[in-house]
Amino acid sequence: MSNESHSGRTPATPPPAGGFAPASELEPPKKWKVVGPGLVVAATGVGAADMVATLAAGSRYGYGLLWAVVVGVILKIVLVEGTARYSITTGNTILEGWRKLGRWPLWYFGPYIVIWGFVYGASAMSSTALPLAALFPAVPLWVFAIGTALLGFGLVWMNRYSVFEKITAILVGIMFFTIVGLAVIATPNIPEMFTGFVPLLPEGGMLYTLALAGGVGGTITLAAYGYWLREKGWYQPKFMRVMRLDNTMAYVMTGIFVLAMMIVGAEVVRAAGVAVSSGDQGLLDLTNVLEVEYGVVISKVFLIGFFAAAFSSMLGVWNGVSLMFADFWANFRGKGSDHPDAKAHGKYFRFYLVWLTFPPMLLLMLGKPIGLVLAYGVMGSLFMPFLAITLLPLLNGTRWGIPAEWRNRWYTNTALVITAVLFVWLGLYELVSRVSEVFAG
Repeated sequence: MSNESHSGRTPATPPPAGGFAPASELEPPKKWKVVGPGLVVAATGVGAADMVATLAAGSRYGYGLLWAVVVGVILKIVLVEGTARYSITTGNTILEGWRKLGRWPLWYFGPYIVIWGFVYGASAMSSTALPLAALFPAVPLWVFAIGTALLGFGLVWMNRYSVFEKITAILVGIMFFTIVGLAVIATPNIPEMFTGFVPLLPEGGMLYTLALAGGVGGTITLAAYGYWLREKGWYQPKFMRVMRLDNTMAYVMTGIFVLAMMIVGAEVVRAAGVAVSSGDQGLLDLTNVLEVEYGVVISKVFLIGFFAAAFSSMLGVWNGVSLMFADFWANFRGKGSDHPDAKAHGKYFRFYLVWLTFPPMLLLMLGKPIGLVLAYGVMGSLFMPFLAITLLPLLNGTRWGIPAEWRNRWYTNTALVITAVLFVWLGLYELVSRVSEVFAG
């Protein structure tokens, strides 16, 4: 069965063994679409929890942590570029790369992706339902939660990557212009904003600093970027320049979006003297403030942007993480990444899509069992350092198959080490917080 039947596109010629390609193939394409997988990563990486974290940071510290947003954008660019560069130059997926490091990465990733998907599925449904329930209070929250999950399931199950990308682009447009427009209305204090680029740590601001630098902009979905590149057809070395531009612009857009939320927190929430709640409920607190400050229309428009952000994040996970699971299970069973079962809309892809959608609906009614929450917290907090640490050998040694011309330079290795250290720190902090919350609650 051909790749086309699974991805909805005519595949480009895969790179030869070892990742080398003729010089003529290393030239960037003359024509390429502006909308690429980077937009999908940007949409998936910024969900309701990220919006609340940024809003809370802005309301507490004004623009004092703006430098942490810049650091986070740079680190994410390095991390995603490394993942994509490995796939483009070797012809291997990141799962195949982890397999070269031994069996331990697969043994870690397998339980993680199963538990993560189960708990995240319920969280995503609730996040997407909240703004709809606020817009239409007569309808119960659980109706919107299940309804949006089924809609996301249908859109991903029935459509190929090209359609999925277009839907995502529309949601990103709504989300971006709504939130950035709100920041413009809030009238940012430009001189004060520039002082936020000076790296200072406010008293009691460690958690928010780590969240902005390391947490905002995606976790497991960063590794999905390489799979979306394959779906797009951008997986030869000649697409390296396009990929880097696509990736950079995606995280610049993410940075602008996060900055906009920080402006709203600093100029609207802090001025109103309101403390936003933790979790997705904090965005409903903002809705109430906006209604008082700017009227009903602005508050309703924000709820639409809130929905676009949450639903685009759900769609990205439903598609991208299902691709990763399909590749994982095919590699775990020894079939390899080129097997039809490892592709989009193969049986492993569809199984995980079902897993993300239907079993988590039980959690909406039963709540989150303590054991699952703990496992989710432990594995989730360790994924980002796991990704950064595994990229270091994959992008340096001849043993892992990456051509010499595409290996890391000293500054890239330095950035990856900093990224790994930061994410280990953030992961441990988050892990302790999760465990404390569970036993305290």
